[in-house]
Amino acid sequence: MVVDRRPEGNPAGRAGLLNNVLALAGTLAVFFETRAALIAKESRSAFARLIVVAACLGAAALVFVLGYVFLIAAAVVALAHLANISWIWTALEAALLHFVLAMVLLLIARNRMTGPMFRASAEELKKDSEWLKNLGNQKNS
Repeated sequence: MVVDRRPEGNPAGRAGLLNNVLALAGTLAVFFETRAALIAKESRSAFARLIVVAACLGAAALVFVLGYVFLIAAAVVALAHLANISWIWTALEAALLHFVLAMVLLLIARNRMTGPMFRASAEELKKDSEWLKNLGNQKNS
């Protein structure tokens, strides 16, 4: 009579290395498939939350700009009333002031953008490129 002498704790038994590797690959595939499904589900949820946050930030920016416009309008009317001049002239002066400030900010931004942005990274990439070119020449020699 043949007696099965497999230990109870070894589920693979005498399946062999190939079967064990295939079982491991199958288990890893299931593991990664479930993780990918979880990430996909959470990604949809995170995307929905991101859309809500972006919409709220956009609406807040719009309301802020409208508040700024009304604040400027109120300041124009108040200054015109205090100076006893037409509000139209005060509004034109406020607009001119804003245009001058915008031009100053544009000039500052243009001056900041004239130079290369990632100078150190570009130099390192150039060194790497030269090294790779020289490496090919050294192998041929």
